[in-house]
Amino acid sequence: MQTATHATPGFADQKPGTSGLRKKTRVFLTPKYLETFVQAIFDATGGAAGRTYVVGGDGRYFNDRAVHVIVRMAAANGAARVIVGQGGILSTPAASHLIRLRGTDGGIILSASHNPGGIDEDFGIKFNMPNGGPAPEAVTEAIFARAKAAGDYKVVETGDVDLNALGETMLGQMVVEVVDPVADYATLMESLFDFAAIRAMFAGGFRMRFDAMHAVTGPYATEILERRLGAAPGTVINEVPLPDFGGGHPDPNPTWARALMEEMMGAGAPDFGAASDGDGDRNMIVGAGCYVSPSDSLAVLAEHATVAPGYAGGLKGIARSMPTSGAADRVAEALGIPAFETPTGWKFFGNLLDAGRATICGEESFGTGSDHVREKDGLWAVLLWLNILASTGKSVSQLLADHWARFGRTYYSRHDYEAVDKALADTLVADLRAALPGLPGQTFAGRAVASADDFAYTDPVDGSTSAQQGIRIGFEDGSRLVLRLSGTGTEGATLRLYLERYEPDPAKQAEEVQDALAPVIEAAEAIIGITARTGRPTPDVIT
Repeated sequence: MQTATHATPGFADQKPGTSGLRKKTRVFLTPKYLETFVQAIFDATGGAAGRTYVVGGDGRYFNDRAVHVIVRMAAANGAARVIVGQGGILSTPAASHLIRLRGTDGGIILSASHNPGGIDEDFGIKFNMPNGGPAPEAVTEAIFARAKAAGDYKVVETGDVDLNALGETMLGQMVVEVVDPVADYATLMESLFDFAAIRAMFAGGFRMRFDAMHAVTGPYATEILERRLGAAPGTVINEVPLPDFGGGHPDPNPTWARALMEEMMGAGAPDFGAASDGDGDRNMIVGAGCYVSPSDSLAVLAEHATVAPGYAGGLKGIARSMPTSGAADRVAEALGIPAFETPTGWKFFGNLLDAGRATICGEESFGTGSDHVREKDGLWAVLLWLNILASTGKSVSQLLADHWARFGRTYYSRHDYEAVDKALADTLVADLRAALPGLPGQTFAGRAVASADDFAYTDPVDGSTSAQQGIRIGFEDGSRLVLRLSGTGTEGATLRLYLERYEPDPAKQAEEVQDALAPVIEAAEAIIGITARTGRPTPDVIT
């Protein structure tokens, strides 16, 4: 077995975004591109010698080849062991759990999450720390500094290890352990939720549809929902993971999971519907004739979490990303526990979870999770909803109506403008940022501005700071809007506009969401001018 050292020029475009490095797949196919970033991970985190890593990904195009490269590079860099999901497959939450369960030195996860897959679509890679969570900014900055500099990388030049055969093999001095990607994760879920109660609910005729979107959660959902919980065969659809996700966009929202939405809004709809994304860390929740926004989902889950055995002792705190609505804050206040507001990016929840200051976390971008792992977890959220439905005997729509009656309703929506010219988007955001000091006191579309700032975060655990995390504009009536440039796209820029209005009166809680938000939408255009400046009359995606 030969270990080779190859020179690399470094790549100036390998700066990780919100969750790792994401580029078009063809960029990753550039000679030495993947290898440079992997070597940078090892070098920037103290070297691989004697260490153990978890490796796996969501199965998108190039996942299989990339896993083999990483395994051979780990061996060349002196790693003691790599733990790989069978076939190179691991959902992101399952990888996080495996890192924690086995006490490894971290993991390398291959995914571009909810982005499309294929040779002409997207690919991604990120490093997760020994706590199972995404690397913090200090680590990703160190990785980037190494990746952009000229240097070299090491790789074992030998044939591929058989990653389809469970068990251990040797690659030089390194152990390659291939594990069932589902088993440990399913066991964890069984320890958190009342599977007997959920099983009884299904046995009583409860019907569900889960759209795996030809992504990684297909095998996980089939094992847990159909085999362990007794849901009817065919409950899980699009269950076979495909390198291009069947030509679809594996983003669980009403736009991309349209077939599921049509079934759930139609006659004879199942009692409950759900979908997950490319790597299994996001979720969409739908009841019969009833869509649940991610912000409301977080709040309802927090309100009822203690019905699940894993949370029977109560919650220590609730954390949400800044653009997520304030609905969960009102639940925290009622429970007498802290509420934390962080920047977008699951890595910002890690310190709160590790310090025992938060139990449940959520982002408006269809991500929810808890302290059971250090990633958001789509299937976890689905199972907690099922546990709540089984324990309360209520429907999804009843749970929402009761929640709003108690806490008030937060009308909420996100408008995405995708593939906007980057220079134009940067200028638009810069102009708005410059205008912030003069906005308070002005009136737009009948709404007076009470506050305007660029969100900056100071971590309450370690004191680290993160500036320019999103522009917030609050109005005197309590409504607000937020504007961010997305950090997960691979082409142009994505402008995300978040809109929010609180309604405490139960008699006014049944409006259509976009109608209820119309005055805030009008004020946003008057202040920011997205349509006027981009020529886009409507958003590309509304969630």
